Amino acid sequence: MTEIPSPGLGTSGNEDPEQCAKTVRTALELGYRHVDTAQMYGNEESVGAGIARADVPREDVFLATKVLPDNLAHDDVLETTDESLDRLGTDYVDLLYVHWPMKAYEAEDTLPAFDKIAEAGKARNIAVSNFTPELLDEACEILDTEILANQVEMHPLFQQDDLRTYARKHDITLIAYSPIMQGEAGDVPELRDIAEKHDATRRKSVSRGSNRSRTSSRFRNQRAKNTSTRTSRFPTWTPKTLEKSNPSTAKIVSLTRTTPRGTDETSPDYYGLHCADHDPLPSLALHSTAKSLAERSAGIS
Repeated sequence: MTEIPSPGLGTSGNEDPEQCAKTVRTALELGYRHVDTAQMYGNEESVGAGIARADVPREDVFLATKVLPDNLAHDDVLETTDESLDRLGTDYVDLLYVHWPMKAYEAEDTLPAFDKIAEAGKARNIAVSNFTPELLDEACEILDTEILANQVEMHPLFQQDDLRTYARKHDITLIAYSPIMQGEAGDVPELRDIAEKHDATRRKSVSRGSNRSRTSSRFRNQRAKNTSTRTSRFPTWTPKTLEKSNPSTAKIVSLTRTTPRGTDETSPDYYGLHCADHDPLPSLALHSTAKSLAERSAGIS
């Protein structure tokens, strides 16, 4: 199974071209090796520029992009993936996602195009985003290429237990976005209490809980660190065993709500997946880019 460097650098919301390129370059030179973008983000060209400017060989960068839901008809997948590669300035991506299973997405029509892209060497791995277990079952039946990852919203208040169980069974990596609920972590009393108890930021407290419960993470305003590490298997943790070993982590694992951020009428019906006793998964982290990353890059011109 392909190893995904952890954590990764997410670029959603980084729309200023020069700022985005500088952020990507800075992150890579500080140690990041996984960069995540999408057609939807409108910044693939800037991401490619940042990679090109960094003093890091392209083959050392794990680059991911996602096909826009409007572009998921078979021929559009092929055409727009080539356009993404042109914007990124590369012959291949390491990971190509179905961004959302909606709009032009039709499994029987869409997924064979991803197989063709993989067979042509334009994507070394295939992934999906915002897929339910049922949609994953359907995709696995159609694809010849194995699904490497499923990127979904996942954080202490929305822990995606059904997907954890499915991913463990089928050896699919879960990658989370919005791990600190886009800033809402500071509004959760339990997280404030845990942070104060351990003299840590709420972000670090959430990260600790996510890592213990084997979810991936994307944070804003966090300095990039050397993250060229491999994901690994961990012992099984349940709320009961966590309570004995680390009561604070157990409290984070026990938090939940039944609906995620960003729910709307176009989203697939996976929002009922919520916290229950579970066996955690291997994790990797996806950090969101932030203006401060480049601002903190003193010494890297």
